Amino acid sequence: MANRPPNIVVFMSDQEQAQVVKKGHPCITPVAEKLAEEGILFDRCYTPTAHSCPARACYFTGLYPCHHGIYNNILTHTSIAGAINPGCRMFSENMREAGWNLGITGKWHCSRTENPEDRGWEDVAATSTARGAVTPEEFWRKQKETAKPDSDEPRKRGEIIMPGYGRRPIYGITDRNLEDYHDYQVVTKAIEAMERYAKEDKPFFVHCGPVSPHDAYVIPQKYADMYDATKIDLPPNYHDDLQDKPRIYQRHRKQLWSQLSDEEVKESIAHYWGFCTLVDDLRKMLYDAVDDLGIRDNTILIFMSDHGDYVGAHGLYCKGVPAFDEAVRVPFIARWPEGIENPGRVVDEFVTLCDFPPTFLEVAGLEQNKTSGASMVPFFKSNEVDGWTQEFHTHFNGVELYYTQRSVMTKEYKYVFNGFDFDELYDLKKDPYEMKNLIDDPDYEDIKRDMCKRMWKFSCKENDIIGNPYFTVALAPYGPKVALLDE
Repeated sequence: MANRPPNIVVFMSDQEQAQVVKKGHPCITPVAEKLAEEGILFDRCYTPTAHSCPARACYFTGLYPCHHGIYNNILTHTSIAGAINPGCRMFSENMREAGWNLGITGKWHCSRTENPEDRGWEDVAATSTARGAVTPEEFWRKQKETAKPDSDEPRKRGEIIMPGYGRRPIYGITDRNLEDYHDYQVVTKAIEAMERYAKEDKPFFVHCGPVSPHDAYVIPQKYADMYDATKIDLPPNYHDDLQDKPRIYQRHRKQLWSQLSDEEVKESIAHYWGFCTLVDDLRKMLYDAVDDLGIRDNTILIFMSDHGDYVGAHGLYCKGVPAFDEAVRVPFIARWPEGIENPGRVVDEFVTLCDFPPTFLEVAGLEQNKTSGASMVPFFKSNEVDGWTQEFHTHFNGVELYYTQRSVMTKEYKYVFNGFDFDELYDLKKDPYEMKNLIDDPDYEDIKRDMCKRMWKFSCKENDIIGNPYFTVALAPYGPKVALLDE
C-alpha cells in the first residue's frame, strides 16, 4: 500500500531508571545505546505519576490522572478507582477503527473493568487484566489464614524485616535462566504477533510490557557477576539525612532501608543494574526481530518505561511518594529510519507519557483525541520546537496510603506541594541531586511564588481536584488566585 503509515513497536519496561540507558553510565545496555545512535534519546521524559497503574493509564489515554481517574493500584482492596473515567478514549480505539492490527503482551494494568480487547487490542498475552479487586473481607481472610509468628532468625543479606508483615528481599539471586522468566514469553509472544501482522498489507502496533526490572532485583548469577559491587559508588545523594524533607521520606528510610549496610546498598545497585542488563537482552530480541522481518525502515521502535526506581537515591527504594528525579524520569529512545532526521541526537525538552497518544495518532494520520499531551513528531525533525512546554508537572494522590502531592519542574527549579507535610523547593542548577530544600529560604520567595503560579495554572487547565479553599486543605503557600488574577 502506497504511503502506508509506519508500524509501531513499543517495549515498555517496568520501573527502569532513565539514567541506566544513557551513554557512559556503568549499567551495561548496549542495545539501548545502539538504538539511541540510530534514533533519538529523549533525556527529559517523565511520568506524570510514579506508580504503574496511573502511569499506564496516562500512556494509553494521553490524560493526567485527574481526567482518567486512576490514582493507584487498581487490583487491590485499597484502590481509589478501578475503572477509567467515562469518555476517556485511548489511541488504540482510533487505530482499530482505521484498520490497524494491534497486539499487546505483558502488563495492561490500567483497568479492572476493561480488558485490552475493549479498547481495540488483540490480547496476545496480556497480564494484569480486568478482574475484580480483592475486597477488604477477602484481604483480611487471607491475612488470618496465612498469619504466623515472626521469625527470630538473623536478617539475611539484602532482606528487609517488617514485623507483622514478614520479610522481603530487595535483591537476590535466582537459579532461573533468562528463558525461564515470564518476561521472556512476553517478548516471544510479541515477536510472534509481529510475524503474523507483517504478512498483512496494513500497519500494526505491538505493545510489549515486561515487568522487569521491578523490585525485588532477583536475577540469575550471570547478570550479577557482570558488576563488582565493591567498585560501585553510592548515589551522590545517598547521604541525604532527609531532615529538611517530609517525615514520610524519613520514615521510609529509617523504618525500612536503614537496615541495609552501605555494602548491601552497593550490592543492591549491582543487582538492579544486572536486572537492567537482563532487560536489555529482552530488548535485543525485539530489536533483532524487527530487522529480521525486513520492516526496519518503516517501523517506529520505542524503548521506554512506566516509571523509575530510587535504587538507593536519598537512601530510598522503589517509587511513589516522594517526587525525586530517579523515580519520575523514564528512559525513552525512538528509532524510525524513514522518519527521524539526523539520528544520534539527544532531545533536552520535557516530554511525558501523555505525549505518546498524540504522537502515535499523528504518525498514523488519524484524528486526535482530547489529551493532556502534545505530539512529539516535530522532534523527529529537529531538537528545537517552537512553543514547546518549558515545564513538567506530576499529579499524585497516593499509592496504598493516600497522599496529596503535586510538583512542577522547570530546567532551573522544582517545587513540590505536599498536602501531608511541608513543601519542597530545589535549585536544580546548583543542586541537581535535590539535596537542599529551599522552601523556607527568603531569597527564593519569588521563585516559590512563581512555581505555585505555574502549578495552579496547570491545575486549572487540567481541571485538577486540589483547589478546595477550606481552611484545613488550603495549604499551598500561595493559592490559585495568584495564577488566575494574571489571566
